[in-house]
Amino acid sequence: MPPIPGSGLAKGLAVTLRTMTKRSHTAQYPDAQPELPPRTRGVIGLFEENCTVCMLCARECPDWCIYIDSHKETIPAATPGGRERSRNVLDRFAIDFSLCMYCGICIEVCPFDALFWSPEFEYAETDIHDLTHERDKLREWMWTVPAPPALDPAAEEPKEIAAARKAVEKAEAAAAAAAAAAAAEQAQPTPAEPTPAEPTPGEPTPAEPTPGRATAGQSPQGQATPGRPTPGQAAPGTSGTPSSSESPGTPDTPAGGTA
Repeated sequence: MPPIPGSGLAKGLAVTLRTMTKRSHTAQYPDAQPELPPRTRGVIGLFEENCTVCMLCARECPDWCIYIDSHKETIPAATPGGRERSRNVLDRFAIDFSLCMYCGICIEVCPFDALFWSPEFEYAETDIHDLTHERDKLREWMWTVPAPPALDPAAEEPKEIAAARKAVEKAEAAAAAAAAAAAAEQAQPTPAEPTPAEPTPGEPTPAEPTPGRATAGQSPQGQATPGRPTPGQAAPGTSGTPSSSESPGTPDTPAGGTA
């Protein structure tokens, strides 16, 4: 069936009539700020602490609108005998927003997360040369960067967070084990010193040796031990005068006469 002539015009007029009956809503800017999506590409914020002056953003920028200056500093060795290290120190980081086309390549290639999109858009200037903003201004815009969206509860835990959590749990377990060992060591009773046994009633108490009195197997100084004669004294059971055969220094006399 061929279309009715003028049907397209009637549809267009119908849309016009419907919108004419609705009340318009005008945003009273700048008195009322617009509600922008969190991923709005307004300006680029710089997190200076993460910048290592690798120059990747400046090299990958298709408009060459990023200007970076730096110098090297020598870091002394951390330990005696170690090697000195050198690091790049950022001196200048500027972006010319009169050339920037908001492609976001600099933010994507940054390996250390030093650049972020900010929804700020009020940076108009009367002079085009004032659109080149230095690192101080870029740092101020950094604090307007919205927080990242929350992770999906069903998503896998990032490897970095999992490794950090495991390291913390391992350290806490080691500390708890050390504390438990110290507590167990303190709780152990100290072995008591042995006490002398008390004598049983009716059992003779061993007498302590009296000074000056000899005990069995001992002899006080100046007294002879029983059973062992002193020089010049005869043994018990013999006469006081020694026999000629036992006199020291005299030869034995043969029987039957003198030699």
